[in-house]
Amino acid sequence: MTPKLSSVKSVSCFHCGEECKESSLLMDDRNFCCQGCKLVYQVLSDNDMCAYYDIAAYPGESQKGSKSVPNRFDYLKDELTASSLLDFQNDREGHLTFHVPSIHCASCIWLLENLFQIHSGVFFSRVDFIKKKVQIKYLKEKIELHEVVSLLAAIGYEPQLNLSNLSEKKSVGLDKRLIQRLAVAGFCFGNMMMFSIPEYLSEAELMDVSFRGLFSYLNVILAIPVVGYSANDYYKSAWNSIRQRRINMDVPIVLGIIALFLYSLWEIFMFQRSGYMDSLGGLLFFLLLGKLYQTKTFSTLEFDRDYKAYFPIAVTRIVSQQEEVIPLSKLQIEDEILVRDEELIPADCILVNGQANIDYSFVTGEEIPVIKYTGDLIYAGGRQKGEGISLKVQKSPSQGYLTDLWNNEAFEKSKEQLMEPLATKVSSVFTWAVLLIAVSGFAYWSFIDFSTAVKVFASVLIVACPCALAMSTPFTLGNTLRIFGKSKLYLKNANVIERLALVDCVVFDKTGTLTDITNAKIRYVGELLSEESKNILKAMVARSTHPLSARINQWLGNRSGFSLDSCEEVKGGGLLGIYKGQEFRLGSMDFTGFTEKIENPNGNVVCLSVEGVGLGYFHIESGLRESASDVVQKLSADFKLHVLSGDFAHEETFLKEKLGDGIAFNFKQSPSDKLAYLKKLNQSCNTLMIGDGLNDAGALQESQVGIAISDRVSHFSPASDAIMDSEVFGRIPEFLSFAKSSRYIIKASFVLSVLYNLVGLGLAVQGLLSPVICAILMPLSSISVVVFTTFATNYLAWRKGFLTPKLF
Repeated sequence: MTPKLSSVKSVSCFHCGEECKESSLLMDDRNFCCQGCKLVYQVLSDNDMCAYYDIAAYPGESQKGSKSVPNRFDYLKDELTASSLLDFQNDREGHLTFHVPSIHCASCIWLLENLFQIHSGVFFSRVDFIKKKVQIKYLKEKIELHEVVSLLAAIGYEPQLNLSNLSEKKSVGLDKRLIQRLAVAGFCFGNMMMFSIPEYLSEAELMDVSFRGLFSYLNVILAIPVVGYSANDYYKSAWNSIRQRRINMDVPIVLGIIALFLYSLWEIFMFQRSGYMDSLGGLLFFLLLGKLYQTKTFSTLEFDRDYKAYFPIAVTRIVSQQEEVIPLSKLQIEDEILVRDEELIPADCILVNGQANIDYSFVTGEEIPVIKYTGDLIYAGGRQKGEGISLKVQKSPSQGYLTDLWNNEAFEKSKEQLMEPLATKVSSVFTWAVLLIAVSGFAYWSFIDFSTAVKVFASVLIVACPCALAMSTPFTLGNTLRIFGKSKLYLKNANVIERLALVDCVVFDKTGTLTDITNAKIRYVGELLSEESKNILKAMVARSTHPLSARINQWLGNRSGFSLDSCEEVKGGGLLGIYKGQEFRLGSMDFTGFTEKIENPNGNVVCLSVEGVGLGYFHIESGLRESASDVVQKLSADFKLHVLSGDFAHEETFLKEKLGDGIAFNFKQSPSDKLAYLKKLNQSCNTLMIGDGLNDAGALQESQVGIAISDRVSHFSPASDAIMDSEVFGRIPEFLSFAKSSRYIIKASFVLSVLYNLVGLGLAVQGLLSPVICAILMPLSSISVVVFTTFATNYLAWRKGFLTPKLF
């Protein structure tokens, strides 16, 4: 049964709010300006989704003049066209991301994230309000791509499709409507000031009475577009807030605008005075100017974070049968790349030869690997399981898409103890306090001077601004995020910085983290290896990303390696390769079944067996990173330190000599053991796990902050909160110290904002500030916080050596 929301007729369209005649389209006693708006209402009503209209006033886009050409999205039925839009697809589902410019309020988000209620073929949708993007996942058997687009268009959210520019980076644009409102306010304000010059110079008494009245009336005419058009966004925001039974900062601003406008009309028409229309014009002009500044700055920060060129994933490209590691940004279409076990596929590719086992759990949530054969298309975001594979790039890699994978909700951690909720709570309490002070000031001055009472009421509402309070956290963390990126520590998002500031326990993986394969010494003990055996080993270790495999690969030198029947890497065990039906095992003693005596076991031992018969072992003496001892020494004073290793305990004496006794060592730790160890530590500590992202994925995810360190930054892992270039391993103490300092900067900016508001409110209550001065001070307070946080973070970064004087 279709619900009736109200029995009161309106001359405004119930869906979009545009004016329409009472004789216009009707449904359920509702007026609609066009067939499109009526259709949207009917769709929502039929699906019991009329709560959409309770979230915000007039949330939808008008359908007036919208294209109604039948089958206009049929071009999306073409497979090549559709594939250029899709992020991912398989036999069951398709994933895509659309830019929807008409997203503008809370109800837009609510409706788009509830598409599954309109059509059962859509099983997931998520909105990124800042970028006006919607990610949609749909079932192919229930709905096709062109039907998804038609559905969005039918409810007023037609996506912006530009197939020729899909892979191009979008530039940061400005809100045209905001600029138009600012232009109107600026034009009117300038002319109001010109008409009010005699008042400013105290020469109004020398003017003819008729001229004085004419200038005041002209100011009224100029004030109408300012109040009726330029302030429109503030009205909508305030009304939406009230409808949701909340009070945001736009509510006191709107009350101040209305009070100033009505009182000026009273003075002009009843007492022939000048009123405050020029102040009202200045108020809106400076408010909108500050809003434009904030919007531009926030957009720049968001854009920089999502498309930063320094995103640290690299890829192994094959050129003339030689491997070279290059940044992802240099990867071109038709390049051939090598993807090893557990490595992420950075772009849509064609499998060159053999068989691949692709784990799409980061994309679909399903952990069962999908088997792909030569010539099959493999989508970006999949992870190879098993033997390394060769791929040919078919589509330009999207760093933005990989960042979205990294920020997937499935990998989000607890946000307890963060400072952002504090700013939100303070802003809410602050707004109510401002309203109380404004009303109290108005009541007090009403008995003394009603004109001053109105001035005080408007000034208090305008000068008090928790915006600066709310801005301090994102701007401080955003700048810290940028500084860390320049220093080769790449964080997933700003929340990681806040969690990093709370860390009191640091856990290191040993192999590949504290140790460096380039400093390791290696020797082979056992039966003499033939050239054929060395080529087989080369083929096995070349497909592995483990540090010990990389060291053996180095030891084997330049050789082509054979094409194996199969090669599998067993976590915590080693490599299992099949060549001409024979089984080769390279790894731990238990994995290989090696039973021979190991001489001088002070180091890592990698055993080799063929068909269960031990041939020998590689003895690799760990070489610590040059800065490892210094890092441990600096951290030991303020943090609890732990080391986890999958190796045997024969290196404990050597490590204690180099690193000291203040570390808890734990050996023979499997990946599951490491995860359980972190889970236990989290009960009493705020943990930071630093590993290589291979056998440590579970531990990195379980820790409150997980940092994957890599020499080639090619092992991209959503399980980690950050990726660190091994070159800056020695700066870990400075990174932790800087994260804590950023927290103090946020607190200092809180204090600065509160002091500003106390001074401003004190002067406003006494009637010493005019509304236009308050309007200037309001954006200046926000600017001052941005300047303070930027200067403070840059200064501390310079002191700690993260920024050079030139950059600072």
